[in-house]
Amino acid sequence: MSLDELRSLITRHARDDQSTDIDDVLLSRIADQEPETPSMTGTVLAVVAQGTKRLALGDRLYEYGAQQYLVASVDLPVTGEFLGISPERPALGVGLILRPAEVAALLLAAAPGDLPPAPAGPPSALAVSDAPPELLDAVLRLVRLLDSPRDAAVLAPLIKREILWRVITGDQGAVVRQFGLADSGLTQMARAVRWIREHYAAAFRVADLAQLSGMSVSAFHRHFQAVTAMSPIQFQKQIRLQQARLMLAATPADVAGVSRRVGYESPSQFSREYRRQFGVAPSQDTRAGRLIDAVR
Repeated sequence: MSLDELRSLITRHARDDQSTDIDDVLLSRIADQEPETPSMTGTVLAVVAQGTKRLALGDRLYEYGAQQYLVASVDLPVTGEFLGISPERPALGVGLILRPAEVAALLLAAAPGDLPPAPAGPPSALAVSDAPPELLDAVLRLVRLLDSPRDAAVLAPLIKREILWRVITGDQGAVVRQFGLADSGLTQMARAVRWIREHYAAAFRVADLAQLSGMSVSAFHRHFQAVTAMSPIQFQKQIRLQQARLMLAATPADVAGVSRRVGYESPSQFSREYRRQFGVAPSQDTRAGRLIDAVR
C-alpha cells in the first residue's frame, strides 16, 4: 500500500465539509494549527494518513497518527487537537461513518469461529490501533474510486464491506461488533447517550436512564463510565456547555438567556463551568463567535 498515493488522493479530493461523492466516506485535510476544540465524535472509523491527533474523553487521552485508526462506536463529546501540522504538512485522514445495520449484516454472514472472542467487561466507545496492511490497502482502493465515478457505484459498497470486516476481525473488533448488536451493553449505553443528548437541558434521574437501558443502577453506572469515561451527570454537562458555545456564536450578548436554555438555573454556575471547560468566560469567548462559520 502506497501511503504517498493515499496522501495525494486525500489532498486532491478533500473538501472543506469533509464530504465526498461516495456515501459515508469522509476526507479530512487540516492545515492550520488550532487550540483544543470540543466536538462530537460521531460513529466513525478514522484512518490517519499524515499527522497526529490527540483526543480527550473524560479523563482518558487518545493519540493516533499515520497508519493508525480510531473507532468511535458512540457519538461522544471530546476535546481534540492536531499536533505539529502546518500548511506544508497538513493532517490527512479518511473517515467511514459506521452504520449498525451494516455491521449486523456482516455478523450474520460470519460463520461460527470466524470472529475472535469478546473480552470481558464493557468496552470503551473509543479505541485506537495500528492499521494492518490489509485494512490500509482496502482504504486506498476505496479512495481511488473517487477518480472513477462509474466504478464507485458498484465497487464502493463492496470495499466498505471489506473495510468493516477487517475492523470487526481486528484488534478493536469487539467494540464494532457490539455496535451492531441491538441488545449489547454498548447499544444500551448508546440509547442512554442519545436520550441525554436530546434532553440535555432537562434534569433526570439516573435510575430512569438505567431502566431505559434495562440495567440495575449499579450496572448502568459501571457500563456508562466504561463506555464514555464520564458519569451521566458529567456527560450531560459536557453536552450543555458545547451547546451553549454554539448558541453564543449566534447571540454572544445573551449569556443569561443561553445559560437558561441549556438547563442552568444559576448564571454564575454556568459562567464558572464554562470558564473551566473553555478557559474563558462566556461573555469573553471570542472563539465562540467564529464557531457559527465552522458549523454552517
